[in-house]
Amino acid sequence: MLPRALIGALIGALVGVLVGALEARIFEAGNLEAVTTLATVAPHSAAPSASTHSLSRAVIQVEQIVHRYGDRTALNGVSFAVREAEIFGLLGPNGSGKTTLFRILSTLMLPSGGHAVVLGFDAAKQASELRRHIGVVFQAQSVDSKLTARENLTHQGHLYGLSGANLKRRIAEVLDRVGLADRANDLVETFSGGMQRRVELAKGLLHHPSVLLLDEPTTGLDPGARRDLWQYLAILRDEERVSVLVTTHLMEEAERCDRLAIFSEGNLVALGTPLELRSEIGGDVMVLEPANVANAVPLAAKIEARFGLSASVLDGKIRMEREHGHRFVTDVVEAFPGEVESVSVSKPTLEDVFIHRTGHRFWSEMQAGGAAEIANSKADKKKGKH
Repeated sequence: MLPRALIGALIGALVGVLVGALEARIFEAGNLEAVTTLATVAPHSAAPSASTHSLSRAVIQVEQIVHRYGDRTALNGVSFAVREAEIFGLLGPNGSGKTTLFRILSTLMLPSGGHAVVLGFDAAKQASELRRHIGVVFQAQSVDSKLTARENLTHQGHLYGLSGANLKRRIAEVLDRVGLADRANDLVETFSGGMQRRVELAKGLLHHPSVLLLDEPTTGLDPGARRDLWQYLAILRDEERVSVLVTTHLMEEAERCDRLAIFSEGNLVALGTPLELRSEIGGDVMVLEPANVANAVPLAAKIEARFGLSASVLDGKIRMEREHGHRFVTDVVEAFPGEVESVSVSKPTLEDVFIHRTGHRFWSEMQAGGAAEIANSKADKKKGKH
């Protein structure tokens, strides 16, 4: 095995070889996108002009994006904007369209219709220029575990045209920022999952991006590492004015976002802050479990007729929304003695918002949707459509 010092000296001269080897390894792991994005980046250039930024406060503008996999529509006319220095979440079950949209925004896929503008660049028509100004962290790991944290970042910097004292200084800055300054010379394979994720973040931030795109960034992390990651994203937003777009299917993570776009079956079904979205429920959420599951639909109809409110049946349980639900529960139980087995009353959650907008549960769709979007995306990729 070559000494590490020699490996470090050869990194700059052998970037092309390393990129080819890394591309092959990542392709085998199903994450060719990471190399596709980074290997095509030209040397670091100036940021977009002030006139470009002055057009709007939005750093990401998605307008009527449509994408189809054969006869299936993955995105159906989606539109929204991400503001400067905010954490914006794409929340949805697997197969809802958020992964497809993430790939479009990160220049890995061309939409079937509509357009996305990031930092003034059209993601489809100006992909090479845009890649110089965004950071992308994919769900699958792209760090080389046989290199140190510093060596991983050195390789990344060379891909972006960074070198010399400027690169060394920037590596020191980002390692300090992600809390790994004291582990710079340790092999990544000795790091915990959370620490490896921080190396991924450092790679995405190395070239001072104004926008950071994260695809399910906490996959595989323990609760403590998840908490640390979200605290760091808040620091990026508040101290460095970085706009963060993150995809997730976890409700507790979505609650940490400044604003959310909620997806279902390729449609944008809700948009706003977590508080705004929960407030639209307008009261408490009550779930009644009937003594006989077969009577759920008839009992829901009787409740609607008796009290004049909407009652839906999901998974054999009756769901209702009403102010002062804890008081209303007594009226229902007394009105239909022996027909109600149990009752729960809770404040609205984001899943309640999803149910309110779609009429079905979040997790049941996730299980039914499965990996359809990912499978279609891979098929699309093999055909060379992006």
